[in-house]
Amino acid sequence: MLKYIGTQELQQYLAHHPLEQVIGELSTYIEADYRRWPQFEKTARLAAHSTLGVIELMPISDGTLYAFKYVNGHPRNTHQGLLTVTAFGVLADVDTGYPRLLSELTLSTALRTAATSVLAARYLARRDSHTMALVGNGAQSEFQAIAFHALLGIDELRVFDVDPGASAKLCRNLAAYPALRVIQAGSVAEAVRGADIVTTVTADKRRSTVLDAGLLEAGMHLNAVGGDCPGKTELAPAVLEAARVVVEFEPQSRIEGEVQQMPADFPVTELWSVLTGAAPGRTSAQEITLFDSVGFALEDFSALRYLDAHLGHGFHQSIDLIPAPADAKDLYRVALGGSKISSVPRAARANA
Repeated sequence: MLKYIGTQELQQYLAHHPLEQVIGELSTYIEADYRRWPQFEKTARLAAHSTLGVIELMPISDGTLYAFKYVNGHPRNTHQGLLTVTAFGVLADVDTGYPRLLSELTLSTALRTAATSVLAARYLARRDSHTMALVGNGAQSEFQAIAFHALLGIDELRVFDVDPGASAKLCRNLAAYPALRVIQAGSVAEAVRGADIVTTVTADKRRSTVLDAGLLEAGMHLNAVGGDCPGKTELAPAVLEAARVVVEFEPQSRIEGEVQQMPADFPVTELWSVLTGAAPGRTSAQEITLFDSVGFALEDFSALRYLDAHLGHGFHQSIDLIPAPADAKDLYRVALGGSKISSVPRAARANA
């Protein structure tokens, strides 16, 4: 029997564990895995693009566990009442090839993305940061806001979206956090002016200029989350030229990140090297830093490890995805109807 964690199981878990706690714990898992970066077999994700979106597979292994995520990105889905991003993933044992967990990753991706953003900001933003601009107020925005408020001390949030309804939705949802002052700005410039941190998390699949260099101020940290596939960017090239740029996995970021706009020799630093001290974090109070985040498979590997450890006891179902024949060489009997699928009772196998 295989452990399965669906949306309902994660909802049940979150009913007993606050979002900020889970995001903080995920951040710890992600940092631990980034710190052992050389142990991982890594590749840029495999993408199938269409005019309306992208479908991707994101595989990774540390030699003991193997994980992959299936994820889509279709910005126009919301016009049909559908989510822009959906995802699921598998965690498997390398020695046998058997999957040990099948899990939803739609909600978990939002959680791990916020956890990764906060992790990077902990090393790249000024420690006295208190104000954040949040441009793009769709499905990811609450998770980013809560993470930066609870885990990095942001107490003022300026929000803006070209859809005022999205900003109103975000303000309503964040009313549960009275210590966070939320201001609905009338423009990107109004939101960004004087902000210590600027998070951009827009969804349109096109080369946008959500932020231009004229809005930059000394000491800002930029958390660019929305640009995550070829032809989809949020920042003007001059913004990248003015900042020190940190990416997750350079070969993938060169294809999908904000740096896709830049020459091949444009300098970037990988996040793992900052976390391990191989490269510096913020070098001065005046430095402008940019985390060009596209999402990398290691973060989903960490999320699946977390789900397996924290929800794998009491917040999961068991499904018979893999047959368990009495004779491992006799799959034929299973195909005929499983008159003798296993000599071990189903209940016992579920607890094995």
